[in-house]
Amino acid sequence: MDREQARQRIEFLRQEIERHNYLYYVKNQPEISDEEYDRLFRELRELEEQFPEFHSPNSPTQRVGAPPLEEFPTIEHTAPMLSLESDREEAALRAFDERLRRGLGEGVEVAYVVEPKLDGASVELVYKNGQLARAATRGDGLRGEGVTENVRTIRSVPLWLRDEARPAPPFLSVRGEVIMHLDAFERLNAELIAQGKTPFANPRNAAAGSLRQLDPRITASRPLDIYVYDILAAGGLQIGTQWEVLQALRDWGFKVNDLARLVHTVEEILACHRDLAARRDELDYEIDGIVIKLNDLAARERLGATSHHPRWAFAFKFPPRKEVTRVLKIIPSVGRTGIVTPVALLRPVEIGGVTVSRASLHNREQVERMDIREGDLVRVQRAGDVIPEVVERVEEPGRKRGPRFRMPERCPSCGTPLVERGPFTLCPNGFACPAQLAGRLQHLGSRHALDIEGLGEETAKLLVEKGLVKSLPDLFDLTPDQLMELEGFAEKSANNLVQAIRRASEVDLDRLLYALGIPEVGRAVARDLAQHFGSLEALRNATEEDLMQVPGIGPKMAAAIVAFFRDPRNQEVIDRLLDGRVRLREPERAGPQPLEGLKFVFTGGLQRWSRSQAQELVERLGGRVQSSVSRQIDYVVVGENPGSKLDRARALGVPTLDEEAFVELLRSRGVPEAALHAG
Repeated sequence: MDREQARQRIEFLRQEIERHNYLYYVKNQPEISDEEYDRLFRELRELEEQFPEFHSPNSPTQRVGAPPLEEFPTIEHTAPMLSLESDREEAALRAFDERLRRGLGEGVEVAYVVEPKLDGASVELVYKNGQLARAATRGDGLRGEGVTENVRTIRSVPLWLRDEARPAPPFLSVRGEVIMHLDAFERLNAELIAQGKTPFANPRNAAAGSLRQLDPRITASRPLDIYVYDILAAGGLQIGTQWEVLQALRDWGFKVNDLARLVHTVEEILACHRDLAARRDELDYEIDGIVIKLNDLAARERLGATSHHPRWAFAFKFPPRKEVTRVLKIIPSVGRTGIVTPVALLRPVEIGGVTVSRASLHNREQVERMDIREGDLVRVQRAGDVIPEVVERVEEPGRKRGPRFRMPERCPSCGTPLVERGPFTLCPNGFACPAQLAGRLQHLGSRHALDIEGLGEETAKLLVEKGLVKSLPDLFDLTPDQLMELEGFAEKSANNLVQAIRRASEVDLDRLLYALGIPEVGRAVARDLAQHFGSLEALRNATEEDLMQVPGIGPKMAAAIVAFFRDPRNQEVIDRLLDGRVRLREPERAGPQPLEGLKFVFTGGLQRWSRSQAQELVERLGGRVQSSVSRQIDYVVVGENPGSKLDRARALGVPTLDEEAFVELLRSRGVPEAALHAG
């Protein structure tokens, strides 16, 4: 075969393989057997190896994944990827419809396209001259992370546009949702558990996490899918309605959801909402509502958008799914404090707007009392509106049940014999237990502790697993060369992590106290201890009586703190940290406390600050930030796209503040103007 014959054959094979990918992954209408597909694929790969000058990033052979990336580039979107106004109340839907009709004026016929609201990871795909040029995550709506190599591995993403039914524009930008089907999600989690890795919490996290792997080969191994639903920009395209948009996307080879409907009234929208809510459990992917879009594209232009969301679209969310699901497996999970907790891995279920796939069974006595077994049907709730827990078993008369669950006799992480303390089961091996050490390492690097960027759960586990960190102080001795030997690290990422560790080595006392994971000591208590004692040495030598002089610290907390500092293993860790690895900054004495005594909860995104910046500001001013809403909360600060905390605040009558009202509250209490802009 000469060079020209090879070029022609390669081109034919690429088109033929992509046609079969389209038939299999998009149309679900395969024409050939797996064996025949594999034969075509092997022939193409061999020809590309023989004639490397014909390499193309959009060849089907590149779907297996490219070499690992150093980091994701930042890509500016062709057009803003806005979020949607959303609500669960019918009154809010009717208000949206009325505003839209007023905005369009009298006598204008209104039609809507109703589509399922997919619960995945939103992406932009850009095609130039019919070929996939780049892909990016939604990010902040204006720019996202470039994940082109990863998106190429998704078989339902066309590498080039079909043009048999409709000419493809020379430039096309579309928006879609990357998802993971429920059965694929369960298989992936089973594989992760078998490998000793942490399973994903829900299919949305699994899709987003798989899409953001620096190694595209890992993404290629994950069962991702995509539905495309919008055109963000196109060159020379003459399309007048959203309904035509969906058809054009189908013609070009994109996978489009077939549950979309064309309607004209709110009553028809409500009927679609009821229908999809009833069918929701039958679907093999997660949806959390419906999206209503004005059909007329020209009318959309007239209505425009706010800085946050388009005025022509609305997300009408479902009420929480029935909190009943099935236990797939029960696993003992070792926490950073050594407590071994039985955890139920569940068939994913939505509770209060959050998809839950694992829930705590608390302790061995709770499991025995409730008699929860693998395969059981259970009722699940979010304790305090935050932590998922199994409430009870749902009887299924006539169904054969699995064997009773028993806690292991030895630690599943280090093999140390477990001990029982009251209802709890404990691994007494402390820092020598890999699971505890990895948990402590992750906690040490968390945002409110030493804030070490890049030291997440997987990296912490990897450092312990490979023996690079055998005790917390070892973290500060790491070198880039050591990290580059680990999977997923290249020169740049290794240098970045080492530099982040070096930056974190100079730390405030309250952050170090929180980072050490002292029992009973959260962020607020750590701050109080730092302010009261002024130095780590004074705190280490404090008696229980000394500690109880600090407001809010009682006998139990004082005893736990003293026991921590008296433990020889903990003393060794602290001594090694202070031996040139960590430098303590003197704590600042408390300034004015205009928010003293006030408790806040934040929900939704803010414009002026990030969520963590706003929380730190409140705490710096003497206030307290809580994670859940109760009657003891003074204010719930509501940002963009708030969650179920807003509903709970309304139900309990807790005052709510939008961002501007929050700022005015701060001003009214004498907070300096500079602090309102400092972040």
